[in-house]
Amino acid sequence: MTLKIISAEDVIFEGEVTSVTLPGVMGEFTVLKNHASLVSVLDSGKITYVADGQPVTTVISGGLVDVDNNIVSVCIY
Repeated sequence: MTLKIISAEDVIFEGEVTSVTLPGVMGEFTVLKNHASLVSVLDSGKITYVADGQPVTTVISGGLVDVDNNIVSVCIY
């Protein structure tokens, strides 16, 4: 699946990943390939994704996520 992490200033990451763990306002959740479509508000915390078999962590102060058709779009503030 494709992950896009963007801020108002820059594209933080765009590429293929096997999983994404996000800090939702109601708790942490993980998105895998073929996940159901969703839109969620993100709380401050860590986004962890696995790209090329390696986990990568990005700290955020909040944002929004849209999951649709194996594309995970994260807009952070």
